[in-house]
Amino acid sequence: MEEKGISSETVVEIEYFEKHPAPTPEGSLLHDDWVSSVQGLKDRIITGSYDNTVRMWNTQGENLMTLSYHSDPVKCVSWIKKDGETSLLVSGSHDQTLVIWEVNEEKQTYQALHSCRGHARSVDTVAVDKSGTKICSGSFDSMIKIWSAVPGTTEDKSERIEDQHKKKIRSEKNQPLTRTPLLTLDGHREAVSSVLWYKNNEVCSASWDHTIQLWDVESGVQKSTLTGTKVFLSIAHSESCGLLASGNADRHIRIWDPRSSEGTVVKSSLSHHNGWVTTVDWSRVNPNQLISGSYDQTFKLWDIRSPKAPLYNMSGLGDKVLTVNWNIPELLLFGGADNCLHVFRSAEIIPR
Repeated sequence: MEEKGISSETVVEIEYFEKHPAPTPEGSLLHDDWVSSVQGLKDRIITGSYDNTVRMWNTQGENLMTLSYHSDPVKCVSWIKKDGETSLLVSGSHDQTLVIWEVNEEKQTYQALHSCRGHARSVDTVAVDKSGTKICSGSFDSMIKIWSAVPGTTEDKSERIEDQHKKKIRSEKNQPLTRTPLLTLDGHREAVSSVLWYKNNEVCSASWDHTIQLWDVESGVQKSTLTGTKVFLSIAHSESCGLLASGNADRHIRIWDPRSSEGTVVKSSLSHHNGWVTTVDWSRVNPNQLISGSYDQTFKLWDIRSPKAPLYNMSGLGDKVLTVNWNIPELLLFGGADNCLHVFRSAEIIPR
C-alpha cells in the first residue's frame, strides 16, 4: 500500500478468484482419424471423425455405436434430441451433405433417415435449435441453410440409385430420404466456420470474411454485423451471461456483447495461445468460465474476469486441437489431429 501511496486508513476493495483444483484426465478415446467435432448430452457423447463416421460413446468411454453413411470426412455433429433409448442426431460432412440419424440403443441399430442436400462445398458447422425442430448449417460455400429436423415429412424424396451406389448403401430399406433446405441465408463473402442459435428465431454465424452476423430466421434478414480484423474460426454463446466468445486466426479469444449500445462490443481479449484458436465453448453452470483449443496443441480453461492468463493450461497433446465441448458440466471434452477424444473431469463445479 505504501508503494501505491495508499493510506493505511483507506478502505480498499480487493477482488479475488477462489482457486479450484485442476481438471483431471479421465482418459483418451482413440479414433481411426482426426476428431473434428464432439458434443455431450447427459451421459452420452457423439463425435465426428475424418474417417467418415459418427461415433456414440457413454461417459465411461465405451463406444456404443459407429454410424456410417458419409462418403467424406465428418466435420460437425449435434444432438437433435434423446428420448429414452432412441436418439436423433445430425452430422455435416465434406461430402456437402448433412445426415439426420436415428439411433436405437436397446436394439443396437441406427438408420440414416435423411440426407440434406443443398450446399455446394463442405458442411463445416451445424447447430440445432432448442425445440429440436430446426437445424442450421454453415458451409465453405459461404452459405447458411435452415432445415427441418423433424423426421418423415411427405416432401422428402428417396435417394437416386446412382447416389446409393456411390455411397455403397447395402440395402434399399436403409436409403435415406433427400431433404432440401427451408431457407438459405446469403450474406457472408467467404466460408462460414461456425453457427449457433442465438435466440428462438435468431441465428449467429461466424466467417472467414472477418465478420459475425446475426440473422432473423423468420424473415431471412440480416439484423446486425460484428466486424473483426482476422478470420473467425469458432463462436460460442453463453445463455447465463449473454456474451459471445470467438476463436480467431490471430491467436486471440475475444469476448463480445452483441447487446451493447456503447461504442465497442468487444469486452475483452484472452491472449495466451500461440496458434489459431480453432474452438471455444462456455461452461453451462459458471457464466465466467470457458474452454478453448488451438493449433498450438493446447487446451485451456479460462475465467473471463482474469484475461491475462488461463486458469489451467493442458499441453503435450501431440497435435492441433480441432474441437472442444462443455455440455456435460463435469466433463471437459476435446479432440483433434492426434485421432483422440480426450476427457478431463472438471473439479468442484460451482455456479457463480
